Amino acid sequence: MTEPADHAWFDEARFGMFVHWDHASQRGWELSWPLVGGVFSLPHCQSVPVEEYHALAATFDPRAWDPGALARRAVDAGMRYVVLTTRHHSGFSMYDSRVSDRTVMRSPCGRDLVREAVDAFRAAGLRIGLYYSLSDWSHPDYPAFTEEMKPYVFGASPPLPTNEQAGRFRSYVLEQLRELMTGYGRIDIVWFDGAWERPAPWWHAAEIEALLRALQPHILINDRLPGFGDVATSEQFVPPTPPGGRWETCLTMNESWGWNPDDPHLKSARTIVQALCETAGRGGNLLLNVSPMGDGALPPEQVERLDAITAWMARHSSAIHGTAAGLEPWQFYGPSTRRGGRVHLFLLMRPDESVTVRGLPVRRVRRVSVLGADVDLPWRSRMPILDQLRDDPTGEIEVDVPAGVLDPLVTVLALDLDEAAA
Repeated sequence: MTEPADHAWFDEARFGMFVHWDHASQRGWELSWPLVGGVFSLPHCQSVPVEEYHALAATFDPRAWDPGALARRAVDAGMRYVVLTTRHHSGFSMYDSRVSDRTVMRSPCGRDLVREAVDAFRAAGLRIGLYYSLSDWSHPDYPAFTEEMKPYVFGASPPLPTNEQAGRFRSYVLEQLRELMTGYGRIDIVWFDGAWERPAPWWHAAEIEALLRALQPHILINDRLPGFGDVATSEQFVPPTPPGGRWETCLTMNESWGWNPDDPHLKSARTIVQALCETAGRGGNLLLNVSPMGDGALPPEQVERLDAITAWMARHSSAIHGTAAGLEPWQFYGPSTRRGGRVHLFLLMRPDESVTVRGLPVRRVRRVSVLGADVDLPWRSRMPILDQLRDDPTGEIEVDVPAGVLDPLVTVLALDLDEAAA
């Protein structure tokens, strides 16, 4: 009998790592898009000849790649899962695929980088996700993208193949997914991309979904498999109101997915932590991207931000992991999370003197403290005059927040109530 799917890990994770890289990282190019001339959503993407992009596979040999060290960084930063790029739109597989001649095994590297990463991240206790692009700009039956097809027309390039070609290509996709679902142990999530290039029925997505469920009954599928999806995906944006059901926001540290030194617009550690707080406060997960360089090492600027996030999470992870969305926006001017009788208040803006929390059973408030510092803060309650005669009135509290307790990234207050009140 098939065991029921257990997806509680995703609901409690709140933070994960996305890993984007391939042979183009040797030149500091964005993944895949340079070969078609770029795209509007990647403002710093390069434009290069198709064959020049593909030719970099012949020199790909990431000697500084250390998946164990990357896994430790993820764990230290409080991440609970990882999504690894197995094949991007360019068609270069980062694993040992029997049905493609464009794989890392044909490069000087000659090693299955997906296997190395899966083994290292699983050993570190992280859940495993695999990114897979449904489109393949190098496959002859897709058909392969050529110079003559430029400029790229979003949603209409490359042209549709013949029915015979389409059948062969769909078989190729199914076989690659079978390889990934049977050769790497338990896979917790599949992260699809690239379906926009074909009409939804063209993909025969029901066959893909059935294969995944049969081979990995516990798997989660993101909503980029047309007509299916257990997880809603928001890209480069934290939605103002949470989508229904499970969801995550995938976010880059600058405006590029691959390592791209042409893109200097790096988010600060504070901006990234604020995005994590906003996402957790709406009941979602933040999937933060890292972009190894061509040798496999992380760029120093990404290491610097991960170090700052790690230091912040060491003090505040209890406000992120295993929490639910907190108060309503009218109750507190900032995101919040809750667990049992504790509400976590994220101060994204520095208060002048105090903060106010509304709509509380004020006589059940027991303590307000600074999370990570164990400093109690003074607070006062207010309520309508006649409500003061009630046993359990609803009102508001004002909490004094002195400048000396503020965190350089995001300050978190812990508001403890009788659990029945929460």
